[in-house]
Amino acid sequence: MYEFIQKMHSGWAYLVLLLLVVAVVNALIGFFSKKEFTAKDRKIGLFGLIVTHIQLLIGIVLYFVSPFGKAAFGQMSDAALRLTSLEHPLINIIGIALITIGWSKHKKLLTSEAKFKTFAIFYGIGLLLILSRLPWNLWL
Repeated sequence: MYEFIQKMHSGWAYLVLLLLVVAVVNALIGFFSKKEFTAKDRKIGLFGLIVTHIQLLIGIVLYFVSPFGKAAFGQMSDAALRLTSLEHPLINIIGIALITIGWSKHKKLLTSEAKFKTFAIFYGIGLLLILSRLPWNLWL
């Protein structure tokens, strides 16, 4: 079961990264070109939000079925174990929280410029945090 969930978590990550990049690029283009915020822009942000939350749920399940999850806390001096057991989950939860905050904040804003700016900042920082703590040596 662990291997299936681990492969699903790794595979779903490609979709997460793709949609987050699309959402950030779309927000930057909309902001700098002074475009009107449309339903398409809202859906791009929503799909980015949905796939990151699904990834979080898969990751939580993986953490608790993994032989490397909680057991690795006694070996924090090992950089690879520290990354997979502490840094990756913690930083990615923070990144997903920022994406969620960005989604919530955009709904209260009235101007297109402010909505695009909010998406660009919160989704962008969330994406950077996620990229910073990917276990690249295990993933690629």
